[in-house]
Amino acid sequence: MAAVEIANAGFWFKTGPTLSPSKPGPWRRVVAQNKPNRKPPTPRCSLVDQQQPEAPSSLSSSSSSPFTKEENSLIEALIGIQGRGRSASPQQLQEVEKAVRILEDLEGISNPTSSSLIEGRWQLMFTTRPGTASPIQRTFVGVDSFSVFQEVYLQTDDPRVSNIVRFSDVIGELKVEAAASVKDGERILFQFDKAAFSFKFLPFKVPYPVPFRLLGDEAKGWLDTTYLSQTGNLRISRGNKGTTFVLQKETDPRQRFLSVISKGTGVAEAIDEFISSNQKDGNSELELIEGEWQMIWSSQVETDSWIENASNGLMGMQIVKPNGQLKFVVNLLLGCRFSMTGTYSKSGGNTYDVAMDDGAIIAGPYGLPTELKSNFVLELLYVDEKIRISRGYNKIVFVHVRVDGSN
Repeated sequence: MAAVEIANAGFWFKTGPTLSPSKPGPWRRVVAQNKPNRKPPTPRCSLVDQQQPEAPSSLSSSSSSPFTKEENSLIEALIGIQGRGRSASPQQLQEVEKAVRILEDLEGISNPTSSSLIEGRWQLMFTTRPGTASPIQRTFVGVDSFSVFQEVYLQTDDPRVSNIVRFSDVIGELKVEAAASVKDGERILFQFDKAAFSFKFLPFKVPYPVPFRLLGDEAKGWLDTTYLSQTGNLRISRGNKGTTFVLQKETDPRQRFLSVISKGTGVAEAIDEFISSNQKDGNSELELIEGEWQMIWSSQVETDSWIENASNGLMGMQIVKPNGQLKFVVNLLLGCRFSMTGTYSKSGGNTYDVAMDDGAIIAGPYGLPTELKSNFVLELLYVDEKIRISRGYNKIVFVHVRVDGSN
């Protein structure tokens, strides 16, 4: 098993085996029809697991924001990015980079390393992936089922910076600590010196066997804080390996909503609360917004036939095009993908009639047509530029996030 380097030099963790994609089921002709309701399965999700019990539980966007307009632009750019940046599209990365540069140019708290606002626990929300970062580091940070934190305590007799990986509330966490010192108003110097697992099922800590003393300079690094918000809720840092980090203490309601989906429990209740708290005028109509929408959760498990799942929008991406054009896309193995096109037309205030009837399995320049049809009513329950909640095929509830940027 490979060692994992987290957030800077000297943070290692051993991961388990990577699961391979499920083997496709039998290919067969499928005509969508109403089927008996099945017992709701365990919710499916793929977003960052945020665990901040001290954070407000409300999912309402109506409360006053702890962020400035420019900070909200960065938060907006982060909404919907999976794997803390690992799966970000080029458009999403451009939006984040632009928002980061604007904040760094504005400057925040001067001499952030001397400010009490930098102290405390920060959650890693986004990180870039420079060519100098190890592949294992990129893989680990992008695992949405884990939470990654950084603790900064400089104004003590023993100043330290610690990186924490929380596996789950049931399993526990790994904490890797570093002795820290302040070089100047922006830069923190650190050297990792100890690490341990804290498992919930054991009454003692398990030391992590890393020979920090023998690693020499490999266990050392530095971290510049290029922006610290006036409220101390948002921080941008750049590391000695060229990586940019976005960390937060307080989160946006939509981030909290997506974190519930990531955790995978209480999703139905969270959806109801989120929709209710963000409802506008009862007479307002919701519009299907154009763009590329990745499905991250559904209220029903996939069937045995992957091609049936794909044709009914139970997996993959939906691309909403102008002039009533709609496409379902599912990436398969070895560069192959399933694609199905159709149309949508508005049939009510928040409903659309969807007819999908042109499917194919595509490999490079070649395509194998499939005789598939799927007709259903799509009802919009909530939609903004980043998140869409809808009720679709067989009255299944879906949550999609937009992956092609806001523009």
